Amino acid sequence: MAEAHSREGGIFDSCQIAFVLSKSLSAQTIAQLSDIVKKNGAQVLDPDRNGKIPIHEATHIVSNTIDFNQYSDAQNFMIPVVRSDWIKASLVRNRQAQVRPYSPDPRSIFSNVVLTCADIPVGDKEAIIGASMALGGMESKDVTRLTTHVCALSMDHPKCQQVISKGLKCKIVLPHWFDDCFKLGKRIDETPYLLPDPEILRAQPEDHVKIPSSQHLEGATSAIPDSLPEVHPEGHGRRNLVVFLQKKVLLSSDLPISARLRKILQDLIKGGGGEVVDSVESCDMFICQYREGHQYVRAAQSGKDVGNLAWLYHLIVHNEWTSPLRRLLHYPIPKDGIPGFKDMKITLSNYGGEARIYLENLIVAAGATFTKTMKADNTHLITARLNSEKCEAAKDWNINIVNHLWIEESYAKCAVQPLTVSKYTHFPSRTNLGEVIGQTFLDESKLRDLYYPGGGDDDDNDDDDDDNGDDLDVPAEKEADMAAGQATKRGARKFDVMKDSAQEKAAAPAGAQKKNAYATPAKSRHVRVGKENDTPSILSSGSRSAKAQALSKLHDLSEDIALYEKEKKRTAKDGPWGGKRAAEQIDRERSRKSSSPVHVRPDEEGDEDARRPAKKMRPTLPPAEMRIVLTGYKRWVGDKDREDADRRKLRKLGILIVTENVPCDYLAAPQIVRTMKFLRTLAKGVDVLDASFIDACLDTGKVPDVQAYMLKDKESEKRFGVTIKKATARARANRGRLLWNVPIYCTAEIKNGVESYRAIAEANGAIFKVYRARSGTTIRPTTAEEEDGAAPEPVYLLTSTSEAEKQLWPRFEEMARNGNMEPRIVVSDWLLDVAMKQELIFDKRYLVKEYFKTGA
Repeated sequence: MAEAHSREGGIFDSCQIAFVLSKSLSAQTIAQLSDIVKKNGAQVLDPDRNGKIPIHEATHIVSNTIDFNQYSDAQNFMIPVVRSDWIKASLVRNRQAQVRPYSPDPRSIFSNVVLTCADIPVGDKEAIIGASMALGGMESKDVTRLTTHVCALSMDHPKCQQVISKGLKCKIVLPHWFDDCFKLGKRIDETPYLLPDPEILRAQPEDHVKIPSSQHLEGATSAIPDSLPEVHPEGHGRRNLVVFLQKKVLLSSDLPISARLRKILQDLIKGGGGEVVDSVESCDMFICQYREGHQYVRAAQSGKDVGNLAWLYHLIVHNEWTSPLRRLLHYPIPKDGIPGFKDMKITLSNYGGEARIYLENLIVAAGATFTKTMKADNTHLITARLNSEKCEAAKDWNINIVNHLWIEESYAKCAVQPLTVSKYTHFPSRTNLGEVIGQTFLDESKLRDLYYPGGGDDDDNDDDDDDNGDDLDVPAEKEADMAAGQATKRGARKFDVMKDSAQEKAAAPAGAQKKNAYATPAKSRHVRVGKENDTPSILSSGSRSAKAQALSKLHDLSEDIALYEKEKKRTAKDGPWGGKRAAEQIDRERSRKSSSPVHVRPDEEGDEDARRPAKKMRPTLPPAEMRIVLTGYKRWVGDKDREDADRRKLRKLGILIVTENVPCDYLAAPQIVRTMKFLRTLAKGVDVLDASFIDACLDTGKVPDVQAYMLKDKESEKRFGVTIKKATARARANRGRLLWNVPIYCTAEIKNGVESYRAIAEANGAIFKVYRARSGTTIRPTTAEEEDGAAPEPVYLLTSTSEAEKQLWPRFEEMARNGNMEPRIVVSDWLLDVAMKQELIFDKRYLVKEYFKTGA
C-alpha cells in the first residue's frame, strides 16, 4: 500500500515512487529521500507481499543501478528508472526534472551530462547536442550549477570565463571528445580534451599512454575461474551473505568442479538462506558451463537467471545480484564457439592486466585461436592503440587491425561482425581503449534465436522427469519439417527440450529410451548427437568408479577374511568352538544356503532360516516440506518428553522445527513479539504463522492449509505501528540489507546483554561492535573536506542508563565527530523498532536523553 499524501500540490504531486535498495542507495538515504518526496506531495510505494515493486502502481522507480530483477519489467511497462540525483535536481529547479539524463543504465553513456556549447559553429553545435541527448544527455542554454560540461574551442568565451570566476565544478572540453565518444559508442575519459591545455593538441600520437584498469572486468575475466575467490567481510563487521536469500539454485552436472568444491558452493548457498534444488522447474538460478542441453534450454525459455561459475562467484564475492547478461563471460559459453571464428588466429597489443586476460579468454570462448606472438598467418590484431611494433607488422603483413569492440560485439551478437563498421577501427590518439573494455552486454534476442528458440506458458507445466522418449516418436517427414522451422507450436515445444544426457536415459524406462535424441536444430547452429552438459574428464569415469567401490568393499572385509582363515587353523584343544570343526561347519552352512531355493515356505520343518523372522526395514521419514522457527510457544514449557514426542510427530508430517540461524520457510508465534528469535527470523522475509498451526498439526495428525493460519495480531500491530504483512513484504525487498554497512555500537553493560542485539543487527546487515572504556578510537578521524563536503553519516550507540555507560557517552560523541560522523546515542528500542518495521527510521525520541526525559 502507498503512504498517504502529506501535502497536496508539491513538486512530486501525483507521483508514486518506489525505491530500490542497493549498495549505492542505502536504506538510510532511502529514508531521507522518502521523507522529502512525501513532504512534496508524492506517495512512496511499499513492496508487495513477495518483496517486489508494484510495477503497475509506480510512476517512478528510484535506483542507482539497473542490477535489480524487475528492471526489464519496468522497461516493458515504460516506467522511468532514475538515479536518486533526479530528486535533488527536481528540488533545485522547484519542478520535476527530466528523467532521461538520470538513467542508471550504463548504456546511456551521457546520462549524467548536462551540456552547454560556447564558441561552436551552429551546424556542429546542433549535431553535438542532438547526439548527446540521444545518448541520455541534456542541454543547458546557460551555465548553471547543474552544468557538467562546456563544449568550447578556447577559453575566451564568456561561458568559460564564468566557470572560472565562479569556481564551478564544470569541465571545459574540446568538441573532439564528443566526436570520439560518438564514434566509439562509449564514453572515454575527458582528460586529454580539457581546456586550456588539451593533451591531444600538444602530444604526439606515438607518445606513451598509461594502460588503464577497468572496473567492469572485476570477477568477469574468465568463464571458468581457477578457484573460489577469497570472500572478504563487508566493512568491519561479520559478513552476512544475502544474495541467495529465498533463492533456489540448480548446479548443472557439466560444471568443471570437484565434489568438494560443489559441496562448498552448496553450503554457501544454504548458509545464505538459499536452497539447492535438482529440478529446472523449481529453480530461480541455473548455473552451467555450456549453452546446450535440456536443462539449459528449459531454464532459459522459462526466464530463469542462467549464468556460469564466474557469475556465481561474482554474486558470492559482491553479495549483490547482477544480471548474467551484463558481462560477456558471466553467461554460459558456446561449446563449439561462435560460427565463423574457428579458422581465425588472433593476437593482442596494448592491453594489460585483467583486460588482456579477459580478451584472451573471450577469443578462445568465441572459438578462435589466441596467439601470444604475431606471425604472418595471424588473421587479426586486436589493439587498444594504433601504435606498437605489432601494429606496424600487421600493416606490412596486411593483417586486420581492430579494437576490442569488434570481438566483444561479435560475441554478444553471436555472429562475426563486419570489419567495415567504423567504430571497430577507430583509435583516439591519446586514449588507451582498455578503459572502456567490458561494457558490452549480451544480446538476449540473439541468444534466444540460436540457443533456446520457442518456449511459452505451456512449457512451464511440463515436468523434467516426465519428458521421456515418447516425444521422439514422430513421423520422419514431420521431423524434417520441424528442422526447417515449419512445425506447429506444440511440436516445436516438444522438440525444443529433448533429453539426451546419460543420467536422463538411465532414469527413463527401458522402452522409453530412443536411439536418436537431438537438441533443437536452430539457424546456423551445429546439432550435436550424444551426451550433453558433460565434460570429457568424466566421460569414462563409470568403470573407474565401479572398480573403486569394489576395492573399497574388499578392504572393509579384509579383517573378517583374516579372522576366518585364522579360525580354520585352530584345533579342538583350543576350545569348545573353533578349529577346523567350526570352520568346516561355517563352510557347510554357506554351501547349504547357496543351494537352497530362493523362496522358502515358512512352515517347512527343520529349516531354521524359514522360521527366523525377516529383518524389519527401518521406516524412512518423509522429506522436510516445511522448516519452521517457533518462538513464544507455551505447549512444551517444562515438559521435555512431550516436546521430543511432538517434534517426532511433526517430523513424520514433513515439518521440521529449526533454529533461527538456519534457512527456514516460516516463522510461528502466538503473537507479534520483539524477541531475538522473532526479529532475527523476520529479517529473512518468511511468512509468519500463528503458533496454533503447530497445535492443529499435532491434534489432527494432518497438515492444514497454512493460509488459514497466518498470524493476525491487530493489537500488537497497533502498538508497534506496522502490520505483519507490510513488515514481511519490506523484509523480502530488503533481503537482509536493511542496515547494510550501518555502524552500530553497543555498550558492554547494556541491559539484556550484547549478543541478542548483535544477532538482530547482523541479521539486517549492520556493522556491529561492542564499545568499551578501553575501545579507543575505532572510527578513522577525517575532515569534511576529505568527505567531499558530504553530510555526516550517522553512527549509533545502543545503551541503557547505568553510570558506567553514561561515562562512555562523551567519548563516543568525540570519536564520531572526529570521524566526520553524526553520533546518535540511542536506547535499544530504536533497533527493535527498526527490525520490527523493516524500515530504517529515526526520531529524536530514541535518543537516550530524550527518551528518559519524556518518561517513555
